[in-house]
Amino acid sequence: MKPSSGLSSRRCIPWQGLLLTASLLTFWSPPTAAHLTVETVPFVTAEGGNVLLLVYNLPENLRLYRWYKGASVANSHRIAAYVISTQALKPGSAYSGRETIYPNGSLLFQNVTQEDTGFYTLLTVNTFRQVQQASGQVQVYRMLPKPFITSNNSKPVEGKDAVSLTCKPDTQNTTYLWWRNGQSLPDSDRLKLSKNNKTLTLSRVRRNDTGLYECETRNPLSANRSDPVTLNVLYGPDAPVIWPMDSHFRSGISLRLSCHTASKPPAKFTWLFNGRILKSTQEFVIPQITKSNSGYYTCLVHNSATHLSRTTLKNIIVFDVVTKPSISTNSTTVKEEDSVVLTCLSGDTGISIQWIFNDQILQLTERMTLSQKNSILTVGPVRREDAGEYQCEVSNPVSSSRSDPLRLAVKYDALMGSPVN
Repeated sequence: MKPSSGLSSRRCIPWQGLLLTASLLTFWSPPTAAHLTVETVPFVTAEGGNVLLLVYNLPENLRLYRWYKGASVANSHRIAAYVISTQALKPGSAYSGRETIYPNGSLLFQNVTQEDTGFYTLLTVNTFRQVQQASGQVQVYRMLPKPFITSNNSKPVEGKDAVSLTCKPDTQNTTYLWWRNGQSLPDSDRLKLSKNNKTLTLSRVRRNDTGLYECETRNPLSANRSDPVTLNVLYGPDAPVIWPMDSHFRSGISLRLSCHTASKPPAKFTWLFNGRILKSTQEFVIPQITKSNSGYYTCLVHNSATHLSRTTLKNIIVFDVVTKPSISTNSTTVKEEDSVVLTCLSGDTGISIQWIFNDQILQLTERMTLSQKNSILTVGPVRREDAGEYQCEVSNPVSSSRSDPLRLAVKYDALMGSPVN
């Protein structure tokens, strides 16, 4: 038998489709089961392609075939009937003009669309009016276009704004996936996907949400990924830090203060000295500092996008280099059991004083006392072990200096072990 030419001769079937159809109709090997069966070839089809509903195990003494759109055999869903004796094709209400019925009952769909997706039922009637039916399923998918991402906020502020990224276009029967910096999205209470995964919402964005976002669309026939879209989260400024960390400096040196903070976009920097504006710059330099440069330095940072400002205060104290001290005493030679007073003389202020004995830090005994600021050392009663070299050392946070040694001699009776009279 030949396919009906009454309604199909005016259509042009691609030769590749005819070759596929001819091979399927000629060389198919029916399964061992005896019941009527329909196989869809191919099982998944792109829009614009051809689908063959291939029939196996036809009953004998057939009189006609009827194909229906859907799983039922309602007359309103009839595509066409094929009468075997006359090879005539009688179209039904569901006939679209793209269908061809072959003598073996197989149905060819050309130029399918997504609307053709669904079940199709074949009903056979033999000369004894006995009926059999079988169904096959057609699945038609669109070749997905390259998706793209739209955003409702191009400049979100950290901790304040939410951002919604939407994957477009909206395509039916499509799975949507999201990626950040080439990786699947991390688990987070702030990341929420819409019901169909088309829209990704980041609530109260953070700076670590910054990155490249991509969406991917998939169906059983194709997959496509969008170009990456950069999400820039504006943040800061954080509390600034002033370098160097020291607060004490020696007079005469060059002082270079720099201010640092995390901010996007970069923050604007302003320096103040004792509340007075000095300069709008990140780094502030004083070529040669003096004690008059001591005071409170403030770094103010401002982000014009987030409208946030922060400050940091540093109290800088400038010290002169200490001069060399000297020691005065009432006597450099004393008798054992007498007392002696040593005084450290210095013209510097704001200094610390410590005493040195024979190049070691002096260990005070119960016979030694120091004045309130350590400038006067009193030893009494003197013992012979107190004899030796004494020095005083003055220091401030940036410098120190020692006096020349003062040798103290102690007289005692070496034979009797008693003081000299």
